[in-house]
Amino acid sequence: MCGRPPAQVHWASQAFAREAFFLNPVDSTKERRMASMSCVARRACLPVLLGWSLLPLALPATAVSPPARPRIAFVSHAPDSDTWWTTIRNAIQQASEDFGVDVDYLNPHDGSIQEMGRILNGLSTQRYAGVITTLADARGLAPALHQVVGIGHMPLITVNSGTGEQSKQAGAMLHIGQPEFQAGLEAGQRAAKEGVRSFVCLNHYASSAASHERCQGFAQGLGLPVSATAELELSGNAAEMQQRIVQYQVANPQVQAWLALGPTSAHPAIAVIRAMKSGANAPRRPYFVSFDVSQEIVGGIKDGVVAFAIDQQPYAQGYLSVALMGEYLRQGAPASGLGLVKYTVYAQPRLHARMSKYGIELKPSNGRDINSGPGFVTRANVEKVERFSGQYR
Repeated sequence: MCGRPPAQVHWASQAFAREAFFLNPVDSTKERRMASMSCVARRACLPVLLGWSLLPLALPATAVSPPARPRIAFVSHAPDSDTWWTTIRNAIQQASEDFGVDVDYLNPHDGSIQEMGRILNGLSTQRYAGVITTLADARGLAPALHQVVGIGHMPLITVNSGTGEQSKQAGAMLHIGQPEFQAGLEAGQRAAKEGVRSFVCLNHYASSAASHERCQGFAQGLGLPVSATAELELSGNAAEMQQRIVQYQVANPQVQAWLALGPTSAHPAIAVIRAMKSGANAPRRPYFVSFDVSQEIVGGIKDGVVAFAIDQQPYAQGYLSVALMGEYLRQGAPASGLGLVKYTVYAQPRLHARMSKYGIELKPSNGRDINSGPGFVTRANVEKVERFSGQYR
């Protein structure tokens, strides 16, 4: 709930709401009045979204003033074949338009961490004023990140993979992503309310620590000990995964719920459920939940095959990281940190218009970092998600 902030914070939010308004002029008197009212209506909510944080953050030194339209490097671990990243790339493009920056999206074509490290090592301070990167392997990327922050003195924001603590150790200003254990926990609590007491985690990327955090959080949400987490590791193509899931289901018909960790494992699981025969002697359909969103998962929600999807809201990761870096550079890399930068960005009508259009929930800042998720896709909101699935959701 939005309440009246303390006097000094209320004064600051007024100032930055006014600044945001003048940075985004509108044409007619009527539109100007409406935009101003919109900013005023939202400004009392800003301290809630931002966690009432105006404290300075530890930042890397900045040697040179940024150019009028700075260029930012956005480095991802995703291979070219991973279409899930289309949403983030679209968000980057829209944020660059809204906040007056240029962004180069850079990634290893095959998803190699070694190649990602080489990309980070090759970033030039003469070309880039700031860097945004994922933390797919915080330890493996540590030398390259030291090159960016410790030697290049470029401001850094981390997104998507990794944790807030790893981000801090890398020298980044903040991290924007979904706490995976918390996302699993909240999903498990939802399933528990529907009577679910047992589950298996369909894990298609078991080499990642984040995958196990999702499974363990779901277990705790159901009221189970983390040690009782059951995982079915999947690999190979969709047909091979489908066969493994069928074999598991035949051997473990008593398991009530299946948790897929993303479209890669969700799609073959959906195919298995749809192929199940109905009737008195037919196996009971599992209560099925998946992380992330795709057209197939959205279709499953509409058909009742998927109970709900856990959405990390990748659009928010791409948009907010570019918006915050752009505003940080526009303000001349303030020594006070990102507190006032966050206020300025969150007061922008353009940001709220984008999020509202795509049905994205802005999560509160938890102090230093910003959680992009979890959001939940159910039958109640699936139509808006379907409209933008694969592009902005």
